[in-house]
Amino acid sequence: MEFRALHHQATTDAPLILPGPWDAGSARVFADAGFPALATPSAGVSASLGYEDGHTPPQEMFAAVARIVRAVDVPVSADIESGYGLAPPELLERLLETGAVGCNLEDSESDQLMDPIHQAHRLAELRNAAGPELFINARVDTFVHGGGDLDDAIARARLYVEAGADGIYPIMAPPELLPRLAAAVDVPLNAGAFRPDGPSPRELGQLGATRITFGPRLFRETMAAGRDLVQRLGPAASSG
Repeated sequence: MEFRALHHQATTDAPLILPGPWDAGSARVFADAGFPALATPSAGVSASLGYEDGHTPPQEMFAAVARIVRAVDVPVSADIESGYGLAPPELLERLLETGAVGCNLEDSESDQLMDPIHQAHRLAELRNAAGPELFINARVDTFVHGGGDLDDAIARARLYVEAGADGIYPIMAPPELLPRLAAAVDVPLNAGAFRPDGPSPRELGQLGATRITFGPRLFRETMAAGRDLVQRLGPAASSG
């Protein structure tokens, strides 16, 4: 199914759940499990390439996304952080070369919130260059870099929707604020299921989210399982 249609088919009772692959192998695992689409996490991809989140050279990030897209037959959205300093037309060209059909675009850079008007202009330029095919998920970073002001988050979200964003992602928003955020905009609301002990995707849906992503959680849990396996197979285990 077309990526945009998946979002509009989703409901709070059955949100769209998008696992976050960090390489081609993990992408195949998630696609083979039956998920209809995937959404790369910049932190997971960066870690798999040996970088801290936010420090991956753009050419390596785009190359990694392209490998993920080539590995699966389902739509892939790419986390392109704050756009790597590229003008929207060039950013769009680099993104489309990977085969991705959607993107996350952050409104913070170097741990500082951008001016929302500036970000809205960037989103509008990206929207006009992309046409209707690209699904633009506008990230609102108020709850990570802006002190958590709900009114600011809502104002940013509304500006970004007016500029052409297809979805809003108030990353790290407290779950109890999701109903008010969902009511403030008429586009899909993305929530993150970042912790095993946090709200489940179903619970986040009941709070108003219709798109659920996981950030680097799946990468980190997979690496933790790998460490456990290695410890059982390694020198310490054999010496006993």
